[in-house]
Amino acid sequence: MYALLEEHLRNMYELSPPESVHALDVSRLKAPDITFWTVRDAGQLLGCGALKQLSPVHGEIKSMRTPLALRRRGAGKAVLNHILSVARQRGYTRLSLETGPAHSFGPAHALYVSAGFQECGPFGDYQLDPYSVFMTLDLTAVAT
Repeated sequence: MYALLEEHLRNMYELSPPESVHALDVSRLKAPDITFWTVRDAGQLLGCGALKQLSPVHGEIKSMRTPLALRRRGAGKAVLNHILSVARQRGYTRLSLETGPAHSFGPAHALYVSAGFQECGPFGDYQLDPYSVFMTLDLTAVAT
């Protein structure tokens, strides 16, 4: 798991200037308002993702990642579906995320759009940034 998170952070710093990297390291993923999951197949780590509580009705997806060498196996979709399910169980009415621009994060954008996410403005403590794309999903408008 640590290697996957290190790959994630390293890649984020390759694609964005430091002030535009919002990925969390292991210590920040252990915060009490964050739940972190992994997906494995026969013991092999295929992906991870986290859900951060922003308010009693609003969550944020954090640290979605599949290893570069193991993509296109459905792990990202599995993690996203699990996060969506947990967000609904917690009573969230809105789920948001910050990711990079489509030219660098095209598969991630396609995954989120396929789940019903739409681009939006900054939320929480985020500011407008050319290296960030903000997306949100109204969980009350999506069939469970």
